[in-house]
Amino acid sequence: MKLTLRQMEIFLNVVSEGHLTNVAKSMKLSQSAISMSIKEMENIIGRPVFDRINKKLVLNEVGRAFHKEIDPLYKKLSDIEYEFKNSENKGMIRVGASTTIVDYLMPSIICSYMSSYPDVKITLKEGNTKEISQMIDEGSIDVGFVEGFVSSSNIIKEKVGVDELVVITADKKLVAPCYIDALAQKKWVLREEGSGTREIFLDYIKEKVEDLNIFFELGHTESIKSILMNRECLTCISKISVDTELKEGKLYQVGVKNFSCRRDFLMIYHKDKYHSALFEKFLFFSKKLMFQMLDSGQKVQFKAR
Repeated sequence: MKLTLRQMEIFLNVVSEGHLTNVAKSMKLSQSAISMSIKEMENIIGRPVFDRINKKLVLNEVGRAFHKEIDPLYKKLSDIEYEFKNSENKGMIRVGASTTIVDYLMPSIICSYMSSYPDVKITLKEGNTKEISQMIDEGSIDVGFVEGFVSSSNIIKEKVGVDELVVITADKKLVAPCYIDALAQKKWVLREEGSGTREIFLDYIKEKVEDLNIFFELGHTESIKSILMNRECLTCISKISVDTELKEGKLYQVGVKNFSCRRDFLMIYHKDKYHSALFEKFLFFSKKLMFQMLDSGQKVQFKAR
């Protein structure tokens, strides 16, 4: 058996009051319960901490040393308990997000949130949609942001925005308007299996393209863009991830006819997740800011409330 916080509290009250009757009254416990707690504590320590003198409990040499160690420790724990009970804006939130969202949306959201709530710590894990969903299922993160299919019945999904997927190349010869099946045998670079971007794109074209020539698979959007710059190939990725390159003329959007591939960005969390006030504030803040960022196509600031 180990010491409990309740035993520490009773011990400190007995030191302060000296009489069990007063302690029992102030703590709304029976005198026998107070006495039993002290005896249990002494059994755990292995030595008496009080001398019984004139019906009063007085600290002995062991008790005085014990009190010196326990008193500041208990006060610190009490302060921590009070601080968390009376502050909704203190704690840690574990966030996970798929690659596109981590790279192009979450940094602004997290920095803006932590500026408004400096006592809140946020950890961010990256993975593809499948990996983030698994983290939610396992309870290793509190909330995730993904853009693919989430099938687990344990996960609650909330739409937080709409993203457009576009066909991109660095080769001007491939830019001319055409149907997607005419591009099927060109060299394609796609994200790895488990990626929401990949799954959404392949599902969208499955009735028009029987066999897409995928010659390279990569786990990161920035790596795909780098490959595009140096090879005659194509990819399909989020438009927000190539906004800068399109404006600078480094990459080009292919005018694919009858191609409108959109997907929902989802905020996900476990159905059994406890919704603290801090957690609810982060959900509200993230949804609001992400909607604004996707609508405006740029980073914006959102004032917390």
